[in-house]
Amino acid sequence: MSLVSEIILNADNELRYPTIGELQSINSYLRTGEIRIGISTKLRDNEQDIIQEASKAIFQIHPEYIAPGGNAEGSRKRSLCLRDYGWYLRLVTYGVINGDKDSIEKIGLIGVKEMYNSLGVPIIGMIDAINCLKKAATKTLKKEEEIIIVEPYFDFIIQGMS
Repeated sequence: MSLVSEIILNADNELRYPTIGELQSINSYLRTGEIRIGISTKLRDNEQDIIQEASKAIFQIHPEYIAPGGNAEGSRKRSLCLRDYGWYLRLVTYGVINGDKDSIEKIGLIGVKEMYNSLGVPIIGMIDAINCLKKAATKTLKKEEEIIIVEPYFDFIIQGMS
């Protein structure tokens, strides 16, 4: 649900008009709409480069993952890891476009720790991987206003995994 929809539904559930603070939030969200679309487009268009850079970084931090017996050993397991990177990058764009973190939580965080634990994937490695993805993505964006908008969504995923 978008920030605007959430504010309207909350106000309606409480039988009130949106507060000044809520209206200011909507105003801020709408003012950054073009920037948010630009961020989403840049992340989408540079997905492969971002994932490649992030994967190099994570395997430097955790070389044991690609070593024999590691979670990303061989091309099949490695491609599954990289598929997850693309999925998390997409989740970030959903949050950026919506202007809220609910979509990230509903689509990507509920049950994520349990899933990775059942697959034998170390959570600390996934947290490190999302940090690497965040660094690669923010390098692609370059503009400070874009980075300020996108970083909280990566941080939310990291927090949800912690």
